[in-house]
Order: sequence, then C-alpha cells, then structure tokens
Amino acid sequence: MNHWREMINYMRLPRIRSRFLAAMILVSLPPLFVLGYVSFNIAKETLVQNHIQTNQGHLKTSSEMADLLLRNIINMNRIILSNEPLRQELYQSGEAKGSNQEVLDVRTANRLQNIVVSNLFDTQNIDSICLFDRNFKSVCYGRSEQAGKYGTDVTRGQIAGTDWYTQSLSAKGKEVFFGYNVLEESTSSNSFSSVKLLRDPNRLSGEMIGLLVINIRKTIFRQAVNETDQSGFLVLDPDGQEPVVVYDHRPELTKSVGVGSSLEDTLSRFEQAGYLYSQYRNSTSGWMFVHFVETKALLKQSDRIGTITMLIAALIAGIALLVSYFVSGTITRPLLQLKKMIVDWAKGNPASEPNESFTADEVGAIGQTFQRMTLENKQLSERLLQSQLKEREAELRSLQAQIKPHFLYNTLDSIYWMSMLEDKTDIAQMALSLSESFKLSLNKGRETIPVFKELKHIEHYMIIQNLRYDNRFVYVEEVDEDIMQFEMMKLLLQPLVENAIYHGLEPKVGPGTITLTGRKDGEFLVFTVSDDGVGMADLSRTEQGYGMQNVRERLRLYYGPNSSFKVQSSPGAGTMIELRFPYNERREE
Repeated sequence: MNHWREMINYMRLPRIRSRFLAAMILVSLPPLFVLGYVSFNIAKETLVQNHIQTNQGHLKTSSEMADLLLRNIINMNRIILSNEPLRQELYQSGEAKGSNQEVLDVRTANRLQNIVVSNLFDTQNIDSICLFDRNFKSVCYGRSEQAGKYGTDVTRGQIAGTDWYTQSLSAKGKEVFFGYNVLEESTSSNSFSSVKLLRDPNRLSGEMIGLLVINIRKTIFRQAVNETDQSGFLVLDPDGQEPVVVYDHRPELTKSVGVGSSLEDTLSRFEQAGYLYSQYRNSTSGWMFVHFVETKALLKQSDRIGTITMLIAALIAGIALLVSYFVSGTITRPLLQLKKMIVDWAKGNPASEPNESFTADEVGAIGQTFQRMTLENKQLSERLLQSQLKEREAELRSLQAQIKPHFLYNTLDSIYWMSMLEDKTDIAQMALSLSESFKLSLNKGRETIPVFKELKHIEHYMIIQNLRYDNRFVYVEEVDEDIMQFEMMKLLLQPLVENAIYHGLEPKVGPGTITLTGRKDGEFLVFTVSDDGVGMADLSRTEQGYGMQNVRERLRLYYGPNSSFKVQSSPGAGTMIELRFPYNERREE
C-alpha cells in the first residue's frame, strides 16, 4: 500500500521531467511485457495445435495399417468357412452323440493347417486357430492344448455362458474382436481374439454349425507404432463396462496414470497427470487408438522461446528507459525557458527582443509566439480601448435611432390630419397606410407576426400603390379563416406582392390582378402569390433580384430544409410563386 502511495506522490511532483519520464515508463514497459507474454502463449498454443494435428494424422495412418492387418484375419475366417469338407466335419461332429463318435480329430487340425498354408496367410502374428462345433468340441492349430481352459468335457459347456460367446451370437456371423484371449480370459495375455459364429451357407435354416476363434499376438500393433521416448501409444477397447487395454507400447508410463472406469475417465487421468493426448477410433475393431506425450517435454521449445522473449523484452525496456531519460531532458529544457520568460512577463519585465535560443520544434514555436505576443500586448491594449470607445458611440447612435420611428409616426399623423382638414382624402389615406405599414414592418422588434397582420400590411401597401397608379391593380385575397391567427415570419408575402407589381404588372399595358391564396396542408402553411403580368422566360432572374433572394434566404434560414420556394412563369402568362413552411401553432391573443 505504501509503495503505491509513493508512486502516486511521485507522479504528482511539480517537475514536468519527472512526470514525463514516469509516463514514458508506464507507456513503454507494460506493452513490452504484455507482448512477450502474448508471444509466448501464441507459440505455446501453436506448438500444441501442430502436435495434435500431426499426431491425429499419425493415428489415422496407424489405424489404417491396423485395418489392413485385421482384414487379413477377417479374410482368413471367411476362407476357412468356405471349405466344404471342413463344414461337413463340423456339421457331422455337431450331430454325433457320445464320446466314441468323435469327428473333429487330428485330420481336421491338419485340414485347417492346409487351408492356412495353401492360402499363403501370414501366420507370424497368429497365436492359434481353434474350431468349435455346436457342442463346443474343438480342434486347434498352433497350440498343443485343446482350446485352453475350455478343452475338457467339463469346461466346454461353460462357453455358452460367457460374454464373448453372447456377443458373437448377437453379431450374427460378423467377426467380433475382443481385447483379450477369450480362451484364457486374462488381460495379461500377449494375444487377443477374433471370434466368428459359423453358419452353413448351403442350408436354408442358416443354423449355427460352430465357432472359429483366432488368437492374434498383440505385437501386431508394433508395425503401426512410431513413438519416441517421451510419448506412448495405447489401444483401448472402450465398449465393455471398463476399458480394456489391448496394447500398451509404454506400460511404464501408463502404470503411473492408471486406467479409469470409462474412456473419458482414462483420458481425464492422462490430462491431470500432465499428458497431452490425441485419439482416433479404428473402423474395423471399434477400438480407440490413443497417443499421449508429456506436456513438459513437448513445451520445452516454447519455454525456450518464452525465456528468449523475456530477455529481449528486458533489454528493450532498458534501452527505452535510457532513451526516455534523454528525450525528457530535451523536451523539458525549452519548457523551463518558457516558464522563466512567463514569470518575467508576469512581474512586468517582458523581453524587449525575441529570444533566439528556442529550438525549431513546437515548444520553440510556442516560446517565439509568446514573445511576439508580449511585444504586441501594448498595441492590442490600445486597440481594445479604441474598440470600447467605438462601441459606446454605436450604442449612443442606436439610442438616437430609436427616436426616429416615433418621430416618423408623429409626422405621418400630422400629415394625415392636415390632409383631412384640407379635404385631401387621397393624401390622408396614403399617409395613414404608410404609417400603418411602418408599424407592421417594425412589429415591436419581433421576428414573427400573425397571418392577418401580414395580410393587413399587404392591404396598406396596395392602397398606396393604387393611389400612385390610379387604381390599375386589383388585389384578390383568398386565405382560409382558420390560419389567420397562426404565427409566421414577417415580411415574407409583402416583398412578393411588390415584386409582382414592379416586374409583372407595371410593364403590362392596362389593369392587372394579383391573387394571394393561403391554406393549411398537413403540418405546413402554403401561400401563393400570382399575377397576370408579362411573365418571364428566364427563371434565373428571380435569384438575381434583391427582394426575391432576400425572401428565399430568410425562409431557408428560419424554417430550415422543410421549407420550399417555387417559381412558375412563362412570357405573357404571368408568374406564380409558392411558399411552403411549417406553421407555428401559437396564436395571437
């Protein structure tokens, strides 16, 4: 705990070089050791996976070689069964009653030997071949005693109660391999057995005529094994209540581990004992071929890689510390110079000339920039004072400008009453309309205005224009009553009406009509301003005029991309402008 506190306090030191050096160490060293650890584990996993894949291929090859050897045994079974005289002796022996009517004798053994020899079977891995009739009387080739423990009249009747006989019956004539010698029933035997139930293929009933037991030496598996001193090879029969070791290439290794109550238990014991195993099931016998190797012996190479990786990481870490120490000095030195310069400036002693000792890096650029800032500080202070004076002057002008609208309203009001007194109703109406138009345009400084006030503004404007042009223009207003109280941006429609008069109706000979419509379309308000004036062929002119461009830009800035501004026009047919924008549900009280 104290160690961590000391480290935190060290990180809080005011010296920037110490903190920079600590940061460099924290940034560089942990990734190096993490990289070494990851590299070691990757090498380890790669080595293990390659070993498993290689051994899986070796086990497959060993299994295929064992298949060839076991299929020779199967072929021997079938050739022996195909001998007609031998089948007849088996059938007659099974039908004979009493001990004086023996059919299976030395001649049968000789016949059996002749079959094996004449078919050129390789008998170097054959321990013995025993032939049983239905009454389990036997004759054997390759062993002196008759059928081992079942060679007497007393014991041969026990065959019917054995597990290997029951399994042979269930196989219905298919060869069954057992991991032990069925005639001895001892797992310590050096041979294992192949048992085949013999049936007469020439009889419709296909009844049993005998048994053929071939005892095979376990050394047959040596031909399929290619192991080192650190690895072992097992052939297990996993189908019984407990796995049976058919062949063990390294019994001294297996003895230290032991065989479990099941295949999974056995493999688990190997794993717990520090062995890495691979397994492959043989297709002919159904036995499991297991290869195992001590993990420590396998990972010696990866341990060497890990040691070398850590040494290289430690070397790089040492180099990184030295480089960090020198680099931190080159970085902090100009920072200390900058600190001294700032302290002098705070005390009121700025440098009168730029310091050329700064380096050309970012810190040097900051120092040189700070020097220029201190030299320009006086000029900036004077400019700031001048700006403040100008700002006060602008505020004064603004206050004076606020007086002008009131003066204008009062002047127009005086013109109105003087005209009324002189019975000049046209002049009075123009002064009144102009006064109301100014009031609606200013709108007390607000950006939005109710729809009905915007329409009122247009009405006052049309009164003024008709007084000027001797009532040449007809203004038609078709706006729905339910949108009159809705808020909209001010001065959107009046510039369009003004544009229709000056560019559409004024060049036209004779009277003209301006129609303004307004309605609600879903969440939008839609207004159209159309005229029957001269029209235009080039719509790009609408983007050049100040009034139209002003309306277009204000509509886009205030209502955003949901708004639209469309123009339709053709020469001699007039012009129509449509505005669409979201409406404000707030109503004028």
